[in-house]
Amino acid sequence: MKSQTVTVIGGGLAGSEAAWQAAEMGVPVRLFEMKPHRFSPAHQSHLLAELVCSNSFRSNVPTSAVGLLKEELRELGSLILKIADAARVPAGRALSVDREEFSREITRTLESRREIEIIRREVGEIVEGEVTVIATGPLTSEPMLEALRALAEPPNLYFYDAIAPIVYADSVDYSKVFKASRYEEGEGDYINCPLTEAQYRAFLEALLAAEQVPLHDFEDPRFFEGCLPIEVPASRGVMTLAFGPMKPVGLIDPRTGQRPYAVVQLRPENREGSLFNMVGFQTKLKQGEQERVFRMIPGLENARFARLGGVHRNTFVHGPKCLTNTLQLKNFGNVLLAGQITGVEGYVESTAMGLLAGVNAARLHLGRPLVVPPAETAIGALVGHVSGSSSSHFQPMNVNFGLFPPLGRRTPKKERGSAYRERALRSLEDWKRSAL
Repeated sequence: MKSQTVTVIGGGLAGSEAAWQAAEMGVPVRLFEMKPHRFSPAHQSHLLAELVCSNSFRSNVPTSAVGLLKEELRELGSLILKIADAARVPAGRALSVDREEFSREITRTLESRREIEIIRREVGEIVEGEVTVIATGPLTSEPMLEALRALAEPPNLYFYDAIAPIVYADSVDYSKVFKASRYEEGEGDYINCPLTEAQYRAFLEALLAAEQVPLHDFEDPRFFEGCLPIEVPASRGVMTLAFGPMKPVGLIDPRTGQRPYAVVQLRPENREGSLFNMVGFQTKLKQGEQERVFRMIPGLENARFARLGGVHRNTFVHGPKCLTNTLQLKNFGNVLLAGQITGVEGYVESTAMGLLAGVNAARLHLGRPLVVPPAETAIGALVGHVSGSSSSHFQPMNVNFGLFPPLGRRTPKKERGSAYRERALRSLEDWKRSAL
C-alpha cells in the first residue's frame, strides 16, 4: 500500500530542508518535532532549525570545500541557504546569521506551506510502509535509537561536541580590543582581544588548572577534532592555542601597528551586534570556572555571558554498514536518514544530507528512480563518505577536498580550489539536466 505522505522526523536543519524539498515536488509531508513538549540537552527554543553550537555556516569563499557546497545547495534550491543568506550578519568571509531571525523565518516559511503539516510531539517508532526521513540529529532520543536498532541494527557510535560562550557586546571593554577581519584591510567584522606573551601564558595556566565538568564513568570521551573543547588543544602544548584558535596571523592591532602574540576573536551573533560568540572557545569547563578564566582575556574583564559553553553527546550511525548512496537504510528501503546522524559534521553538511533525503523520499513516494549526486560534487563527496568510506574506521566528517576524486592532472596548490569548483559545478549542471 502506497504511503499517503512522506514523514519527516526531526525539525532541525536537515529535517526542515527535507520537508521543504519534498513539498517542492508536490508531495504532502508530515514534519514531526518534539519541541516544545520535550527539549534535548542542547536546545532551548521552540523554533525549527535552531542553531545550538554556533551561528556560523563557515567560509563563503567559493574555492573552499564548504563554500563550494553552499554554491551547490543554492543551485539546488536549498531553503536553509536561502534563509541563511537573508539573515546574514557581518562576519568577514564567513556566512554567519542572526540565529533568532534565521530560525524564526524557517519556521514561518514551513508553517505557511500547505503541503507541510507540522506535528509537535515526540516520535519513538517508525511505521512500516511509510516513506520516512529520520533527521533527529546528533541528540537522537533513546526511543528513536531503539526504533532504528530494530530496523537495521546499525552500531551507534558517538563523540562529544562542545559549544562556545556568547558575550554581551556592551560588556566588552572596547579600549582594549580592536575590530578587524583576518587578512583584510581596515575595520573588519570581528572584535579582537589581543594578548601579550605574558597574558597568554597566564591565561593558558589558568585554563589548564580550571575544573572541568566530569564525564560519567561509562562514557568514552571521543571528541570531534573540528570542534574540540578549548582545553583539549591547550593540553597538547604551550603554543598549540597560539597556532590554533588564538592564532594572530593576518591581524594587526591598529593601536600598536604590530601583530599580537595571540588573539581571541569575537564574532557577531545577531544583526543588532548585541551578542558576540567566542570563536573556537567551545568548552567543558564548569560554568563558574568559565567566567573566572575567560575574564582574564583583555577586554573581557567585566564580560557578561548570554550563554556559557557546554558539552553534549552526538550520536551517529555507522553509515557504510547501513546506508546506501541514496541515504536509504540498506535493510529497510522506505526509511532514509538525513543530517548529522548519517555521519556528517556541520550545519551546511547536515543541510546537504537533508536536501538529498527529501528529494529521494519524494521520488520514492512518487514511484520515480532515486538519484545520487556525482562524486565530483561536494554533496556527492559527502554521500560517498557516509555510505562508502572504510567501514572499520568510520568517523564524522566536514566536507573537504580530500573526499573528492583526484583532479587527474597536476594542479598547483593555489589553483586546486578553483579546479575542484569548476569540475563540481559542471558535473552538478549535467546531473540536474539528466537526473532531476
